[in-house]
Amino acid sequence: MKVALVHDYLSQDGGAERVLKAFHELWPEAPIFVLFYDKKKIIGFEDAKIKQSFISKIPFGKTKYQWFLPWMPLATERHNLHDFDVVISSTSAFAKGVLTRPDTLHISYCHTPTRYLWTDTHEYIEELKYNRLVKAVLPKLIHHLRIWDKMSVDRVDHFIANSGTVKNRIQKYYRRDSDIIYPPVDTQNFEISEDVGDYFVTGGRLVPYKRFDLVVQVFNRLGWPLIIFGTGPEMKKLKKLAKDNIKFLGRVGDEEKARLLSRARAFIHPQIEDLGITPIESMAAGRPVIAYPVGGAGETVIPGETGVFFKEQSWESLFDTILHFNHELWDSEKIRNRAEKFSAYNFKDRVERYVGDRYEEFRQGMDQCALDIR
Repeated sequence: MKVALVHDYLSQDGGAERVLKAFHELWPEAPIFVLFYDKKKIIGFEDAKIKQSFISKIPFGKTKYQWFLPWMPLATERHNLHDFDVVISSTSAFAKGVLTRPDTLHISYCHTPTRYLWTDTHEYIEELKYNRLVKAVLPKLIHHLRIWDKMSVDRVDHFIANSGTVKNRIQKYYRRDSDIIYPPVDTQNFEISEDVGDYFVTGGRLVPYKRFDLVVQVFNRLGWPLIIFGTGPEMKKLKKLAKDNIKFLGRVGDEEKARLLSRARAFIHPQIEDLGITPIESMAAGRPVIAYPVGGAGETVIPGETGVFFKEQSWESLFDTILHFNHELWDSEKIRNRAEKFSAYNFKDRVERYVGDRYEEFRQGMDQCALDIR
């Protein structure tokens, strides 16, 4: 079984790239086809056979890649995948639109249907800091990309969704069924601490939709210690809003994050995510999660066992939940056991079996077609 991997592009180290790394570890000989690869911004693929599209050769193709959005469907279709039995795409945009032979199985791991084409189109256009002319052209471009995106779905034999939330979106926008395999979390990097501190913790990429402003408003009123890690465009605004009991750490390394989570009273997750990796990391460290139960957190956190939910995405609802939260009532071992369901080991095991089973079914179907023709 000759495998090829396809990914949108390699220019950041996020959840989608963790999935691709796991695929690469399962099939280390499989080449990885991407629109472009920026070695300066991502690690972990130094030994991989990376095949880049023509966009990578264009001046500013890697640094100003948004300029080349209209050409990305064409660049994706020009990946030559004729020599492979199985193609596995990891995508939230273009990679599922590759062209394959009739006797090639294409499995697509979908992180989400493309946000700026479906769920967040109006917000995307509104928030872009371009001139009026560009903003006037964008809706037409997005319309054409949406048509291509919907068409590209027909090129996929099987979809894997990274959560129930994404499964529902795939059904809504693509009218396709999918199987859920949760993305890998490096649970082995986290340990239970015997000492719990006096602080709560939250963090990640500091952007508006993650609603860290709610957490800041709550702790401004409580006066309790809060630690926020991560960087992003919201940092300046949040720092201006926060009082002295709130500490901003900026970017932290993996070891520091593991230590912070393991000693926190709880991790606070106020946003809506497709899944949400950091709440699972908190559980891997044995600490409960205080979460808004819409999106992935509603699937990963078990109320009363690994965390608690606040009902409304407002500072008042979060304030009431934290005020009545008792950090001493939790079984750290039980919380960590829940996190192990999302371990990288379990992810690789499920993916490997899934691909093997689907390929065997595919081959049997091709063999039956050949017999029918004879």
